Amino acid sequence: MQSDAELISGIIRAAFENHPHSNHTEQFIVNALRAAGALTLSLVAEVGGKVAGHIAFSPVAVSDGSCGWYGLGPVSVLPECQRQGIGKSLIHEGLSLLKASGARGCVLVGDPGYYERFGFRNSPKLTLEGVPQEFFLALPFDRETEERARGTVVFHNGFSAAG
Repeated sequence: MQSDAELISGIIRAAFENHPHSNHTEQFIVNALRAAGALTLSLVAEVGGKVAGHIAFSPVAVSDGSCGWYGLGPVSVLPECQRQGIGKSLIHEGLSLLKASGARGCVLVGDPGYYERFGFRNSPKLTLEGVPQEFFLALPFDRETEERARGTVVFHNGFSAAG
């Protein structure tokens, strides 16, 4: 029987197989986060009793010392199940659970046209080295966090996993 980790890796591989901006290491990232105990939130979506999607959240560091920030990614949906709202549901549920747990905010690297619908915005006060500013997006969970957080964000070492 396939383990949950193997099942999730398969979904991630399939979801990013033909993605034009992927270096095809997403499943290794999730495995590295899991192995390091840094996979704060890992959710799956089922369609007809079959796991069809997955989303991961992990802690990030902000150079100003702000605590309680998390990175979203990757979010993966099987190709045959894409464009059915599965990714959207995973994102909404994950953000809701993070916020309820006391998190201060969430960041990601992605398409602003897609992620702005969830409240993510480009924040010139937060940066990620090596990523064009327009693709680094943040979602502070309260006004105080939005006003105070500033600096360079660093994702967990697991994001450098390559195999």
